[in-house]
Order: sequence, then C-alpha cells, then structure tokens
Amino acid sequence: MNNDHRRRRMTVAVSLAAVLALTATACGDDGTAAAGEEGSGKGTITFWDNNGGVRTAVWQEIIKDFEAKNPGIKVTYVPIPSEDVQSKYDTAIAGGGLPDVGGVGAAYLANIVAQDALEPVGDRIEDSALKGKLVPSMVASVKSAGGRGDEMYSVPTSASNGTLYYRTDLFKAAGLDAPTTWAKFYEAATELTDVKNNKFGYTIRGGAGSIAQALDAMYGQSGITSFWDGDKTTVNDPKNVAALEKYVGLFKTTTPEADVNNDFKKMVAQFDTGTIGMLSHNLGSYTDHVKALGKDKFAGIPNPVGDSGTRVQVSNPVDGLGLFKSSKNKAAAWKFIEFAVSHESNSKWNESAGAIPANTEAAADPWMNEAEATKLGAKALTDGSTKIVELPYYLPDWNKISKADNEPNFQKVLLGAMTAKEFLDTLAEQLNEAQAEWNEQNKS
Repeated sequence: MNNDHRRRRMTVAVSLAAVLALTATACGDDGTAAAGEEGSGKGTITFWDNNGGVRTAVWQEIIKDFEAKNPGIKVTYVPIPSEDVQSKYDTAIAGGGLPDVGGVGAAYLANIVAQDALEPVGDRIEDSALKGKLVPSMVASVKSAGGRGDEMYSVPTSASNGTLYYRTDLFKAAGLDAPTTWAKFYEAATELTDVKNNKFGYTIRGGAGSIAQALDAMYGQSGITSFWDGDKTTVNDPKNVAALEKYVGLFKTTTPEADVNNDFKKMVAQFDTGTIGMLSHNLGSYTDHVKALGKDKFAGIPNPVGDSGTRVQVSNPVDGLGLFKSSKNKAAAWKFIEFAVSHESNSKWNESAGAIPANTEAAADPWMNEAEATKLGAKALTDGSTKIVELPYYLPDWNKISKADNEPNFQKVLLGAMTAKEFLDTLAEQLNEAQAEWNEQNKS
C-alpha cells in the first residue's frame, strides 16, 4: 500500500470512528444517524431526490398525489444532483441534517450502511402492501449491495442497463448496419466522422461517471464475464487492457475533443442537438432523446455483441429509497416510500425515466412495450442473452474508488499521460485491497 493511500484509509477510519461515536451518544436532534422515532405518522418529512433536476418534475407530481391521499403529511422536496449525492450524505451523516427519506443508488449504498445511517426495511416490506410486489432480481441486488447478508437497506425503485443509442437517420444515409456488434460499432464511429464539419461518430464520457461506462465497453469487448478471479479482480486482465486501449483510441479521432470533460448531461445534450452518431449511456436518457429527436431518428439497443457471439455488460446500480435512522417520523416516511413504490407511482416514475420498474405490476404496464429501448433492456436482463458482470457495489469504498480516485486517471489515459495498463493496474490494486479488507471484516 502506498503512503498516500494508507493515509487516506487512516483518515476514513478516524472519520468513521468519530461518526460512530456520535451515533452512539447523540439524541438525534441534530440530524445525525442516531436512532430516531416512529412518530405520529403525520407532520412534515424531508425527501432528498438523488437525481435532482433530471427527475424533479415527476417526483413533484408523485409528492402532490401522495399529499392529496395523506393530508396529514407534508413532504419537503430537496433536489440533489446525482454527482453530489454521496458527498452530501457523508457530510450530513458526520455533521447533521439527514433527510427522513432519500434516493439511494446501489453504487454507494454500502458506504451509507457502513456508517449505520440507514434503517433496515426488510420487516417493513413484509408487513406492507409491497410484500411480494418487488422484482426478485432487484431485491437480490440491493441485498448484495448493502453488504450485510439478507437484510435490505433500501427499497428498490428501478433498474437500468447500458444502452447504445444511435441515430438511425444518419446510419441510413451512410448505408450502415445497426451497431449490433463491436466490429459494426467501430466501423460506424469512423464512417460517421467528418471532423472538418464537426460531425462525429461517437461521444465518449471523459468526465463524471466515466469509469462505469469504460468498464462496460471494456468487458463487452473482452468477453470476460466475472469481475473477480478468486479474490483478485479481472479489470487488468490483458484482454481488458487491449479492449480499453481500442476504446480510448476513439478519443479525438471519432469523438469531440471536449469529451474529456463530458458528464452524462453534456453527452446527452450533444447527441440530441448535434450530429453525433452514437452515445453510450443507460435507459435513463431515453425519454430525453424521444423529446429531442422523436422515435424515428434514433434507436437504443443493449451493448454490441462481442467476437465470441455473446453480449457482456456490467451491472448498473439498482436505484432505491432509503429510510434514515435519524428520522423523527419514520411512520410518515415509510408511508411515503410505500406510496412511491406502489403500482401507479412506480409506473409513473419509470415511464418518465424510461427505466425498468421495481414493482412487478408496474413492470407489466403497456408503456413498457411502447418504449423500445426499455423493452429491449428488460429483455436483455431476463432472457439469458446477456452475461452480466456484477460490479462490487457491496464494497464501502466502491464509489470512491470508481469515481474520486480514478476518474482523473481516466482523463489522463484519454490525454495520453497514462497508459491503459497503468490505469487498470492502479484500479486493480485498489480494488484488491478493498476486497481483502471486506473479506477480513466479514470473517469477524
């Protein structure tokens, strides 16, 4: 372990110890993760939306419906941008101000669970109208991501998967086949690029959120179907190194140079308003593309098929709603969660987002067949045609490693200041260390 990483780990350990000391002694009035109260089931509760701005309109509609049916409860809505949400939770856990209910993605669920900030919800589900109404694979995913055996620390709301969006009008004009294989993907990226006229075949994600997209492209090409080989990660397998080298070779050749700083919002805007042929994102931007382009000018398909004839994708974190321990009105907060994941509300939210509903009744609603990308995504996850590489969301450090520690390094790779092998070796070292620590903790 290098000295910088050791210091970081020690700092995290000291911070966590301080947080745990607070939770053991505080009365909870300051919003720390001390045990709260069930409350009267009425009054005001606070809800943090973990994709604020992007999903604000649909949440406001659901909140309005909830308050109409529960006149004794008022919901204070707080939109948190997705790129800031984990740091906001960490700050509130340490210093106070946690909400009653918050959107919690599987990618950072284990980090919040490790700080003892979330209420277990398994028993509440068993005693509620949600019993037997949640998609089993999503339930299994949030259990695994929580990292504490069979207990659930969030109620799943939706799932997504990696989606390759492409401009069907541009493909048709160029006489290109749909990018259903990686060979066709790379051919299209080249053929649709005309740098002098600001036309590009692809837009690559170099800013926030870049690592998951790079891993998806990497494993998709290499055909490796497991994230671990024993207790060692496969991220720096030679096949993955070669795949990443080919993928980052697109930068500035068939992609805009500005992509080095692009997060998903910039990529989506670029694809929807410009002449870019392909975009890798997830189902969450499907409705944005429909609004901007209509259904006739684009399509969204699962990852291309690799040379082996098999489609491989990395897992996308299941989104969910968490009930925070420090809440003084858990009864009212739980009513809101139960309402938000009910058939009508869950269907409304996922139709707006183009995502796959967690409520089994919502997942059977007619709109699922009308949203082509969502239908194909759901099919790919359930029909056995796709091998899913399960990312280790259960590691408390997963989100930090995959974001703060390595997004700057990925930019270095794009800019030629670091090789793909150096990048993946660094990532592998950190993951192997985190896995060893997790194994040790779970032994005790």
